[in-house]
Amino acid sequence: MIRAVFRLRNIFIVFLLAGFAGAGYVMYYYNQIKYEVNTLINYHPTLTTQIFDRNGDKIANIFNKEHRYYVHFEDIPPQIIEALLAIEDTMFFEHPGVNIDAIMRAIIKDIKARKLVEGASTITQQLVKNTLLTREKKFSRKFKELLFSLKIESVLTKEEILERYLNQIYYGHGYYGIKTASIGYYHKDLDDLSLKEIAVLVGLPKAPSYYSPTRHYEQAMGRGNRVISRMHTIGWIDDKSYAQALKESPEVFNDTLTQNRAPYIVDEVMRQLRGEFKDLKGGGYKIYTTIDIRMQEAARIALTEGYDQSVLRAKESDDYNQTLMDKLNGAMVSIEPRTGDILALVGGIDYKKSQYNRATQGRRQPGSAFKPLIYQVAVDLGYSGASQLVDIARTYDYELDGEEKKWKPKNYGKDYKGFISLREALVHSRNLATINLVTDIGLTTVRRQLAKYHIKNLPPDLSLALGSITVSPLEFSYYYTVLSNYGTEVKPILIRSVENSFGEEIRYENESEVQTTPQQAFIMIDVMKDVIKKGSGRRARVWGIELAGKTGTTNKGIDAWFCGFSPDIQTIVWYGNDDNTPMFKGEQGGRTAAPAFASFYKQILKSHPETKRKFDEPEGMISSYVGNQKEYFTEISKPPQVQNTQDADEELLF
Repeated sequence: MIRAVFRLRNIFIVFLLAGFAGAGYVMYYYNQIKYEVNTLINYHPTLTTQIFDRNGDKIANIFNKEHRYYVHFEDIPPQIIEALLAIEDTMFFEHPGVNIDAIMRAIIKDIKARKLVEGASTITQQLVKNTLLTREKKFSRKFKELLFSLKIESVLTKEEILERYLNQIYYGHGYYGIKTASIGYYHKDLDDLSLKEIAVLVGLPKAPSYYSPTRHYEQAMGRGNRVISRMHTIGWIDDKSYAQALKESPEVFNDTLTQNRAPYIVDEVMRQLRGEFKDLKGGGYKIYTTIDIRMQEAARIALTEGYDQSVLRAKESDDYNQTLMDKLNGAMVSIEPRTGDILALVGGIDYKKSQYNRATQGRRQPGSAFKPLIYQVAVDLGYSGASQLVDIARTYDYELDGEEKKWKPKNYGKDYKGFISLREALVHSRNLATINLVTDIGLTTVRRQLAKYHIKNLPPDLSLALGSITVSPLEFSYYYTVLSNYGTEVKPILIRSVENSFGEEIRYENESEVQTTPQQAFIMIDVMKDVIKKGSGRRARVWGIELAGKTGTTNKGIDAWFCGFSPDIQTIVWYGNDDNTPMFKGEQGGRTAAPAFASFYKQILKSHPETKRKFDEPEGMISSYVGNQKEYFTEISKPPQVQNTQDADEELLF
């Protein structure tokens, strides 16, 4: 008898010690798990960065693996909380993270089935399971889930837990967080959702793929109806709301996640900001660009139209070469010259075929499109549209690698006109008149003045007069603002501001420099208007708006440009083969690029009827007729004392 008592005592002691040990282990582990639950306590999920245009219209989303917009608890409508609790965890505000009654019911069913068949997870447990644990159904994982949930509830408030849940959980279609799902599926903010739309969303996490409204609409609506029925059963909605919600069939959108409407823009934004923001794809930034997305689309359409017309001309010829046409591409940059804001930037005909951005990375010779900058130098030195230039052939001797060589440039039409006005020389793109102008001014003087425009790599010879520098369309846009912005050069800018997830903003400002007076620049603007009215750029004309510009075609038809502007929008268009070989015969600036320029402005007039139509004439301009041509003069560029009446066909003797 005594032995039996001792045996029972020993067994009791063993069980007691085991109990203490087990409790001690649980308490020890409970205290240690604070490091494992830190991800949820100090919650910093990856967030989607959004890129917007100048009007606040979204251009694209960029993210790493999870597409997520964050929403704070105070910005979550109460009905979303009610719907979630109704279907997932009615006692959420009553339990400590674990619902013991629900667990006991689940255990009984699991024992009967001899496997895990039913869960009893609270919202806290679901959050733990989806964030910190695997989805495997093992008792060890379940034990961790319980402890983690208790720990989290001891540190976070119920509202903080709900905020984390509604931002972390997966809602199907690549959407993480309820705000992301609301905008993605319905194109609505959370405040604008109907009860049925809310019910569908809170029902999704149970089986995001099966209940996806974009893939299984009926199943999604059925799941939403069960949520609504549960809310009605427990008295959280009235009969009228219940009946109305059951009948509703909300529209669902099946969008791409990135919603990338301007891939060349997105690439350039990423390139410019990558060094400044290390977490650009996951930091939840809002990037506001200078782009006008409607103009961006207009530029893409116009560039494609020009390309299609070139391909059509080639196909209609007798020697069509598909391999050659596959090399053809183009680029377009449009800016607001007053501010330098880039309104549109298209780096190629088809981004899917080539991600290379020709607008920013491609460097080509501008040919005659460079001439207006040279002529502006001349005007600033006292020339005017009426100044007489010499359009004759000259032979230039030079030495290359110790060998004497000769250079004999020609006009496009291989003719000579003797004396012609500066206006006529530019309007008809006379090469010889331009070379002789540079010679008369002095190559050193011209190069020195052009360098003030920040033009790089200026050649040390007269080929400069024919545009032998290499530039990207975006870089050329910078130089052209001297003309389009009435003498003030403005550096193009793409990004206006960046706002981080805390609402802190970094702004980017324009850089500008006065290069000449508005009066001197207006002389060139007026001359360049005639290039489009009656010169090489006639195909760039658009009814109802004043335009000024210049064509450019390089030797053998390798590059075709049209560079021009309206009173408040400047546009550079380029076409050429990617391998620098000549384009199909007959392609040139006036034929290939000018129509794309015109198409762009026609679209702008429709989408932006407020666009300014006429150039302003600066104060202090002097105008008079020289022959039949109205010319403008200033205190620097004075009217001619005697008009030259020499016949253009008269032989010039030297």
